[in-house]
Amino acid sequence: MKLYDSIGPNPKLVRMFAAEKGFTFSDTETVDIMAGANRQGPYLEKNPAGGMPAVEVDGAITAETIAICELIEETQPNPPLIGTNAAERAETRMWVRRVEWKIIQPLTDGFRNAEGSQLFESRMRIDNSVAPHFKAVAQDGFEWLDAQLDGRTTIVPGRFTLADVALYAIAEFGQSVGQPLNADLKNVAAWYEATAKHDSAQA
Repeated sequence: MKLYDSIGPNPKLVRMFAAEKGFTFSDTETVDIMAGANRQGPYLEKNPAGGMPAVEVDGAITAETIAICELIEETQPNPPLIGTNAAERAETRMWVRRVEWKIIQPLTDGFRNAEGSQLFESRMRIDNSVAPHFKAVAQDGFEWLDAQLDGRTTIVPGRFTLADVALYAIAEFGQSVGQPLNADLKNVAAWYEATAKHDSAQA
């Protein structure tokens, strides 16, 4: 499995997931997104959405972070980061979906419409006026999550999963682009600290 890699939280998510599982890519190609290499050939011919990262297996391209992680999990089931049965997999996907919509997407939109606007303005609609709204929505999501994490340091109760990896990658990124964690959210802080101690967090 070849990884098309770059800077940014999405490639970090996939690298961290793979590292946590002890999964090794057969090859890695770095795509210069600052130069727009992901928005032109030959990468765009492989992944017409232009997003990063992507993986290639026997000529077939899989893009989108969660889909890539699902592929890795199917390829190397152990240790399981999604689940070992239908109920566990459904529970993990439920929490992934929750953190995506409550935190990851609004945090990303807050960045794209503010600090990252020059990087994205040539390829999508940008409106600086909406950035504070999206950033506030992401903080609301963290506040909601803080209550859910009472008494535990993993998003899915009792299991370190894809949900932790997905949120950690964006939470780490947020702190570098003007969206730090709220220090008053003690449970989120404890979760973040516990997740950061995983060797995979350095991937």
